[in-house]
Amino acid sequence: MTYTPGSNAGLPEAARKRLFMMKGGDGQRPLFTSDLSVNEFLLVREAGFDPVGLVMGSSIYHIGFQFSGAFQSQEMTVLTQALYQARELAMTRMEEEADLLGADGIVGVRLVVNRTGWGEDMAEFIAVGTAIKHRQGDHYRTVHNRPFTSDLSGQDFWTLLRSGYRPVSLVMGTCVYHIAKQGMLQALSRVGRNVEMTNYTQGLYDARELALTRMLAEAESDQAEGIVGASVSESNYGWGSHVIEYFAIGTAIVSISQDHQIPTPQLVLPLTG
Repeated sequence: MTYTPGSNAGLPEAARKRLFMMKGGDGQRPLFTSDLSVNEFLLVREAGFDPVGLVMGSSIYHIGFQFSGAFQSQEMTVLTQALYQARELAMTRMEEEADLLGADGIVGVRLVVNRTGWGEDMAEFIAVGTAIKHRQGDHYRTVHNRPFTSDLSGQDFWTLLRSGYRPVSLVMGTCVYHIAKQGMLQALSRVGRNVEMTNYTQGLYDARELALTRMLAEAESDQAEGIVGASVSESNYGWGSHVIEYFAIGTAIVSISQDHQIPTPQLVLPLTG
């Protein structure tokens, strides 16, 4: 699904109506929703932004089949592409909701994958976060005129802005990889011995590198200077013991100031036991 700024083609009528009323349509008083904590809400406000609504996107996706040889290590490109497309559909619909609310960006984005009871090859992909708008009308959208997206908390978002940086986009990379099984002679050669399983080691390296490289490519496309909060996770969706997904995700950022004043850390002691 290609993102078109201002489009709401991917949204159902009920969602468009809900967002229209939240924005203050038909003479209604604007009313935002948010999954920010109280501290996050106040820090986002202190940073010059107002929450305008909880936005989300969803895609229920059928994941195709790809054959792989038992003794061959290779990327499962059909499965990789399916996960990319499903996540992109969910992210794009979330951004369309933010567009309808006139938001500049989305903070606290979460990507969730749910396996449903509809079949082993079906999965639901959900993207959710709080859309925010700059109070003074400053431009915070990406070079592609998309709302910025970030999985940073309200506290981290405030600290990033105070330090002279801003989030650009939630960038990600994925790779589904089949790791070759060892042959009979290889299995026999390691009986009773300490020995590295080189096929597993090399397969995991290859899968991680592909995921990380794709995440970096997305950041470069958005003209980012770096990525913060990056993480890499390993998953298996029931494809078999030798098929894994590596998923890399982080927030791409750019500098907005020549003078980066880092706020002094404050010691906080909890009053509860």
